[in-house]
Amino acid sequence: MAEEKKEPWLNYLALTTVVLAVCATLATFKGGGFSTRSVLVQNQASDQWAFYQAKSIKQSLAEMEQGQLERELLRTADRKVAAAMEGRVQALKGKIAKYDQEKAKIQDDAKKLEKERDDAQHHGRPFGLAVIFLQIAILLSSIAALLKKKMVWVAGVAVGICGLVQFANGFMLFM
Repeated sequence: MAEEKKEPWLNYLALTTVVLAVCATLATFKGGGFSTRSVLVQNQASDQWAFYQAKSIKQSLAEMEQGQLERELLRTADRKVAAAMEGRVQALKGKIAKYDQEKAKIQDDAKKLEKERDDAQHHGRPFGLAVIFLQIAILLSSIAALLKKKMVWVAGVAVGICGLVQFANGFMLFM
């Protein structure tokens, strides 16, 4: 029985398939990591916005109370009651100013988290594209090995290069 002669390009096919598979695996892990980070940071940003809303509600209640006290103050003739009301109005003004400061900080924190989420999403997209291209390239390489068709492998390498470019883009965001 005569053995079939192994064509030299088949060694390169095997090597490129392994490289593509390793890169596809790494792209999957990196893309998943960025996706997870995006979700977690979005949850933190949502928590910050909920905290902002809570502060806004408290501030609104304090403003309503201040308005009621100021109206009552105009109608009150008793100096002791008026002095107590005036003290409460001043305390509420301080509280309202404090809520404004707290809300500004919370808003800044939420916007930073949203920026971090957007950054994670920008890195994650190219990794997702890389996985798609690399899997198609692996598929074409497998078909080329089965059919022993060099042109199918060359097409797979071309698609794989697109995947490798997207893989590098996931790290550096050059596109």
